[in-house]
Amino acid sequence: MNENDAPETLPPSIEQDAPLDEAAPAEPLTKSVANRLRDMIAQDVLPAGERVRERALAETLQVSRTPLREALKVLATEGLVELFPHRGAVVANPAPAEVQDLLQLLGVLEAFGGELACARASEQDLAEVQALHYEMLAAYARKDRLAYFKANQQIHKAIVSISGNASLIETHARINAQLYRVRYRSNAHNTKWDVAIQEHEDILNALRNRDGKALAAILRSHLGSTWANVSEGLKRTGKAASKKAAPIAGDS
Repeated sequence: MNENDAPETLPPSIEQDAPLDEAAPAEPLTKSVANRLRDMIAQDVLPAGERVRERALAETLQVSRTPLREALKVLATEGLVELFPHRGAVVANPAPAEVQDLLQLLGVLEAFGGELACARASEQDLAEVQALHYEMLAAYARKDRLAYFKANQQIHKAIVSISGNASLIETHARINAQLYRVRYRSNAHNTKWDVAIQEHEDILNALRNRDGKALAAILRSHLGSTWANVSEGLKRTGKAASKKAAPIAGDS
């Protein structure tokens, strides 16, 4: 069976999600569809390197192909999918070296954002980051990986936003969007969840103390941990693939 003959079905877990409201205005609907697709990619419901089956996906989300295609265009600008003529959308599958480069760049961006945030944060800014931190802890207590990840992402974005540097904010948002699946997978495979929580406690304390150098160092190390988790996951995947591909004794 080739790719085009494969059944147009999706995993039951995602099919149980609430349908999207197609009667809603076009722009919010496109955004809602894009948000759902982004999470489906992060959770490997739409696996990296595979073609997006539009008909099955539209039926699952209970929307027409138009908002689905508009949402795929949004994800294409973020680097999460690639669009090909006569083939449609394929979930992006960046090479490990590219992922490492992007994470290194993101670490530099977040470190710079952290330094600026320490110098410019208002008391209201600090309170908002603290509130996001509590949301993340609540998700951690529930063992809700996706909610934890989203709160985690909001904290990083909030710190960069506090910097007030528009070019930094735009560049960070673009690179971070490309790494959405990677960063989620890092969280999902992280066996030292309590260590990540402690790192975030340290991030919050450095921001409260307006210690820019300390916050920059923590953020760069934090992104380094992400790459360590990702590379370890790639090694496990590679070993599994090697075992699957290994010839059976006696085969020629």
